[in-house]
Amino acid sequence: MALSFFIIALLFLLSDHGSAPSAHAATSEDVQITYGTVLKLMHEKTKFRLHSHDVPYGSGSGQQSVTSFPNVDDSNSYWIVRPQPGTSAKQGDVIKSGTIIRLQHMRTRKWLHSHLHASPISGNLERPFSGLKLEIEDASMGTDIPLDLGSYVSCFGSESESDTGDYWRLLIEGSGKTWKQDQRVRIQHVDTEGYLHSHNKKYQRIAGGQQEVCGVREKRADNVWLAAEGVYLPVTGSK
Repeated sequence: MALSFFIIALLFLLSDHGSAPSAHAATSEDVQITYGTVLKLMHEKTKFRLHSHDVPYGSGSGQQSVTSFPNVDDSNSYWIVRPQPGTSAKQGDVIKSGTIIRLQHMRTRKWLHSHLHASPISGNLERPFSGLKLEIEDASMGTDIPLDLGSYVSCFGSESESDTGDYWRLLIEGSGKTWKQDQRVRIQHVDTEGYLHSHNKKYQRIAGGQQEVCGVREKRADNVWLAAEGVYLPVTGSK
């Protein structure tokens, strides 16, 4: 029954409707996030959603770009929570703090990925869209400003192609032991040790209004996320 529900939910999310039906959006503080759950990650400080689309960065790796997006109802902001390969974890298992997970972009099936290259805005080494001058807008100052260096975050691979660059460690803020919808979390890249990070520095062209997503090695208010809209699978494994 749970599997049938999940398939129906995925078909809806992959349709042109864009957003999940409200009946599927869990709101209880007791809702556990399990492997196989399809969700949006909301950046706590700006309320933007972690987002990707089939648009590559225009130089450097040329991998699929990742941003944070202001609109709640865009289906390109859905991610599937997957376990690390080679473990005994299975669909429906709860996820403990400190566990290594992968996040698969639902529409393109690529993995949230990072590596040791400078991020498009914060590092200014890899420009996101070929042939265009990179400009940013600071929401509070309205001008171009220098930023701290951040590591590159992209989407990469496929169903059959995944490596350690796709590994992220879930870290729950506070006393919680397993991931629940209402909990504040940090998501730390295993290889680079950078925390998944966004901020109110926005692209002005092509991805206009979308914020940069990068990796930052120190804990900041800008690298805290919460699980938001989604299809939350019931717990089937032991807690």
